[in-house]
Amino acid sequence: MARVALVTGGTRGIGASIAKALKAAGYKVAANYGGNDAAAEKFKGETEIPVYKWDVSSFEACTDGIKKVEADLGPIEILVNNAGITRDTAFHKMSLEQWSAVINTNLGSLFNMTRPVIEGMRARKFGRIINISSINGQKGQFGQVNYSAAKAGDIGFTKALALETAKAGITVNAICPGYINTEMVQAVPKDVLEKSILPLIPVGRLGEPEEIARAVVFLAADDAGAITGSTLTINGGQYMV
Repeated sequence: MARVALVTGGTRGIGASIAKALKAAGYKVAANYGGNDAAAEKFKGETEIPVYKWDVSSFEACTDGIKKVEADLGPIEILVNNAGITRDTAFHKMSLEQWSAVINTNLGSLFNMTRPVIEGMRARKFGRIINISSINGQKGQFGQVNYSAAKAGDIGFTKALALETAKAGITVNAICPGYINTEMVQAVPKDVLEKSILPLIPVGRLGEPEEIARAVVFLAADDAGAITGSTLTINGGQYMV
């Protein structure tokens, strides 16, 4: 029986590539999304992956959404916490709403999504939790105190939970992408991209969403059980840890 995988923020960008790659690898995949109905329906039509809409910053919404996924597909055994937002501004101009929205979505969602599935994983003695953090959670970034704090928190969450769940057959790992060729990065003006961003990347190009997806498939595998508490950095050499 194919294992069930749930990807948050799974209908666009990196999340969509992850969902597609997991399906291609033989998993039964569900994709969560937060707001873009048109993109979600297009993704569903193209991939035949079922989509589920809820706000990952709400614990109640996550609990209800996960129940629906499990009723439709079965117990969730692979959880990819990918959903994230930005509300960029210098800290001295940052509002409480901008801080809270990013912390609740990018960090709080890890609790909201993982808590409802962790007991089932423990009972079954198997689980794969993969958290998509960021290069900016490792090195910081001007104008992203909220985002960098949340993404750094994702790494701490990963390490602590990995210690707690190792003996239960559950692995917890993080992936830190750098600049990836998604809609968000494509929206950056070409001259900024060529003069200010690409020169910082030793491989001389943006990463591709499929490269992140392949790493997720690797970590999700049954035979990746000795890899836990790890942070996999995928940034073209821009920041080495």
